[in-house]
Amino acid sequence: MFNKASKGSLLPYVIWIALFVIAPIALVVYYSMLDLKGNFTLENYQAFFTPVYLKMTLTSFWYAFLITAFTLLIAYPTAYFLTKTTHKHLWLMLIIIPSWINLLLKTYAFIGLFGLYGPINAIVEVFGLEPQQILFTDFSFIFVSVYIFIPFMIIPIFNSLDKLNPTLVYAARDLGASSFTTFRRVIFPLTIDGVKSGIQVTFIPALSLFMITRLIAGNQVITLGTAIEQQFLVSQNWGMGSTIAVFLIIIMVVIMSVTGGQKKGGRIR
Repeated sequence: MFNKASKGSLLPYVIWIALFVIAPIALVVYYSMLDLKGNFTLENYQAFFTPVYLKMTLTSFWYAFLITAFTLLIAYPTAYFLTKTTHKHLWLMLIIIPSWINLLLKTYAFIGLFGLYGPINAIVEVFGLEPQQILFTDFSFIFVSVYIFIPFMIIPIFNSLDKLNPTLVYAARDLGASSFTTFRRVIFPLTIDGVKSGIQVTFIPALSLFMITRLIAGNQVITLGTAIEQQFLVSQNWGMGSTIAVFLIIIMVVIMSVTGGQKKGGRIR
């Protein structure tokens, strides 16, 4: 009876995964094997390994790495200090609220801020300097991307730090460990799962950004996400767009496998 009830309760999840995960991926794989005329071919996969697409893949990895690194450098100390405040959940909520705003609205807001006649250049002119072209640069692309992903990096790290047993930190201090040594050997190892989760929810979406690359970077930054959009909406080459998507899915699975491992044991060295 228990086994039947358990199987019955899993049925909705199995149907959901089959319809909205397996079926779309299978459809993408199917279209990746078709040419512009709808004939079966493997030329799309061969084209992906040409220098153009390989360079695009490396560029996507580089920008995703930069975005994730800057986000982590800002998010970890922020999450740490949040756990030390008296109204930590209120402050956390204030950080999360901007993520509820539509991404397109936030992107257009930054276009206004970074524009030649925006408030930032207005401040620059006060100091007698010439207005700077901030939009359509690597800086603006990375800055806006980091701003968008910061809440998603802070939340898992905050949860890990908030659950950390403070007596372990006190014990390390009593044994003569410095603040840096305590962080390196106690705090960071015990919160590494939160860091891994933050990296997953930042690095993986950063690989497939396309709206920000168009509106903020002005297509000066070409990522895998931008290439997929161009193949589907501009070139109408669904086969090549699906092929890029297949490799993007494979890359995401690999990243999740690498960063998704759980800690084995609780020993701190």
